[in-house]
Amino acid sequence: MTKPLHLELDRSAKTPLAEQIHRGIRAAIESGVLAPGARLPSWQDLAAQLGVARGTVRIAYEKLSSAQLIVASRASGTHVVDRPSFPVRQDKAPVPGSFMEMYQELTAGPAIFQMGVPAQETFPATLLARMRAQAVRAEASTPAIYPDPRGELALRREIAAYLALARGIECDPSQIIITAGFSGGLGLALRVLGLEQKKAWMEDPGFPFTRRGMELARLFIMSIPVDAEGIDVDHGLKHAPDAALAVVTPGQQAPLGSTLSLARRSRLLDWAAQSNAWVIEDDYLSELQLKGRATPALASLDRAGRVIHIGSFSKTLTPALRLGFVVAPAALASRFAEAAACLAPAPGPAVQLATADFMREGHYLRHLRRTKRAYAAQGDALLKYLSQRTADVTLAGLAAVLWLPDGAPDLAIAREAAAHGMAPTSLSLWYASKASARQGLLLGVATSPLKRIEPACERLLQIIGRLT
Repeated sequence: MTKPLHLELDRSAKTPLAEQIHRGIRAAIESGVLAPGARLPSWQDLAAQLGVARGTVRIAYEKLSSAQLIVASRASGTHVVDRPSFPVRQDKAPVPGSFMEMYQELTAGPAIFQMGVPAQETFPATLLARMRAQAVRAEASTPAIYPDPRGELALRREIAAYLALARGIECDPSQIIITAGFSGGLGLALRVLGLEQKKAWMEDPGFPFTRRGMELARLFIMSIPVDAEGIDVDHGLKHAPDAALAVVTPGQQAPLGSTLSLARRSRLLDWAAQSNAWVIEDDYLSELQLKGRATPALASLDRAGRVIHIGSFSKTLTPALRLGFVVAPAALASRFAEAAACLAPAPGPAVQLATADFMREGHYLRHLRRTKRAYAAQGDALLKYLSQRTADVTLAGLAAVLWLPDGAPDLAIAREAAAHGMAPTSLSLWYASKASARQGLLLGVATSPLKRIEPACERLLQIIGRLT
């Protein structure tokens, strides 16, 4: 006689009883409680045992049979099928020295000095969570139709208004495409431009993920040095005047923090217009300029329609949103829309609508003002403490650059620091080659709370002293 099958049913739950039975038996099979070949009670007997309708158990058994977990026959009854056992697969560690190893190291956290993420202390988590919950409910109650692949019109309108106010960019919402962060915008832009096998200027040092993305797009990268005025445009004109693209961070150069001078902005835009080249502007910090007001975006000076502006909410709100945007030149807007529709549609509507509400009600601008004050205080404290112990430290955007002697093992220092709850970034990783690389550590300002700066710096300086 078949032993009773013990299943716990919650009759007050919203989950249908048939689904609860299905899940309970499935879990018992997958955990090994019900071994291959084990006999199950008939659906009539189990219904009587559980005190439910026969049809309820029958539905559960049909789902299990469709999933090839059980098999029923008139002669032998219902049994768990014999299945080969499959070992549980674990993610393999990235190959040492590979891009993914570097990616995981640079994005690990949370930890003090981590770059690329905003402070948790200033993030309006409760408010944004409430708005997202409301947006999810609204999304669930709307008809089941495909959303606009360019992104929700409400968010595109708010971004257009914000860009006009804060970044000096005049654009129509139809020129804005919502993307999955900056990387989604970069991938979309490179796909639309279709510049495979063409030369492209890339800042040196520059964001490693951008460099790798350009390599994957089969561009020939021409590394252009950076100085106190930003990317050296004259160097690019001398060594690669026939390039088809330049990718720049003109607001605050990543990672050294310099602002592209007006003279170089003009030279860059003139070159793009005369050569029919394109410029991708990575406005990764938006208006988070800690000292004074941020300079207008490069796209605000563009009269020839050659600049593709990419921004995101990763540094101003949280990278967990995976929300960014592209401002396409008017002549390319339809091509960007087609590429988004076919290859890279915008993220789900709920997160977009919540962000639109957050901006429309004025919370975003207030959040930025609070954040800038907090970061400015943290940056000053970090710079003051380190400058008293070493002369080789400068503030660059939302990071302090702690310069190290030539040949210092900055990557080894960063890895050693990670074992102590810190996440400084190796500066040498941002250079195109070891020959051009300078050694240093990038210390994120946003993730340096005032009360933790002193002990963290002391521990970091001890590690540097031991390894250099």
